[in-house]
Amino acid sequence: MTDLQNQHAGFAAIIGAPNAGKSTLVNRLTGTKVSIVTQKVQTTRFPVRGIAIYGDAQIVLVDTPGIFSPRRRLDRAMVASAWGGADDADVVVHLIDAASHIAAEGKDGTAADRRSAEDTETIIAALKEAGKQVILTLNKIDGMRRDTLLALSHSLYETGVYSEVFMISALSGDGVDDLGKRLAEAMPAGPWLYPEDQSADVPMRVLAAEITREKVYLRVHEELPYSAAVETTSFEDRADGSVRIEQTIYVERESQRPIVLGKGGQTLKWIGQKAREELNELLDRQVHLFLTVKVDPKWQDSRALYAQFGLDYDV
Repeated sequence: MTDLQNQHAGFAAIIGAPNAGKSTLVNRLTGTKVSIVTQKVQTTRFPVRGIAIYGDAQIVLVDTPGIFSPRRRLDRAMVASAWGGADDADVVVHLIDAASHIAAEGKDGTAADRRSAEDTETIIAALKEAGKQVILTLNKIDGMRRDTLLALSHSLYETGVYSEVFMISALSGDGVDDLGKRLAEAMPAGPWLYPEDQSADVPMRVLAAEITREKVYLRVHEELPYSAAVETTSFEDRADGSVRIEQTIYVERESQRPIVLGKGGQTLKWIGQKAREELNELLDRQVHLFLTVKVDPKWQDSRALYAQFGLDYDV
């Protein structure tokens, strides 16, 4: 345990366009899985707090939803949540997918690359308007030419919203430790906010729902758009030390229900099995998981779901 008189603790928010790698970075810094990661953009829907320790400093990492141009109520709530996480933090990291940003400037760039670059420009403009200076972190640098990265970092630094630049690969861990040490230096003096062995500040029933939602997207990401949510409706400790968890998977249309169920219920069985395996390991006890698929065209207007994730319904 660190000397109480030398302790530092505070909040570091990770902001960026969808799919910049924020969740991967938070998981890498904490050394454990606290945020779900899929190949789909906009996977994180609410600020997830991971807890990292560097020397005498405890860093509460806020993995925010991707910042993009909102169209629906849920979009607005997610973007407001992201900016709220940044406003409340002691230090802010703007994570940018370097490879995607470079690709967006060339003829080989995809529509997703260009959207990501546009979202980045939106974030820069908002930071300028707020008079904020944040840490620029270029991610996914694996295999990129150094002169290309230096040119990108220079052009972004010229915007005036960055105090310094880091280049990392959240996936491989390259450069992440240097960033972690810098965040530790930015933490104000004060006692640690969480016990030394705690790696996340997420209600367990919410984290359980997120783990199941990750499995839904991993299995049916091609067929199912962002029209799914998972709610933990029951979380019951049993006398034998196990836990019984009941969850509802919401989809918007009747045609989406068979996609989640699969032929003979095989897809839902796979989702349940994978979620159960991870929950068994996470909770270090036996988990009895029961999944139900429900069609609700208006689940995105459910105040209860917004409350579960700590999102502001009325943004």
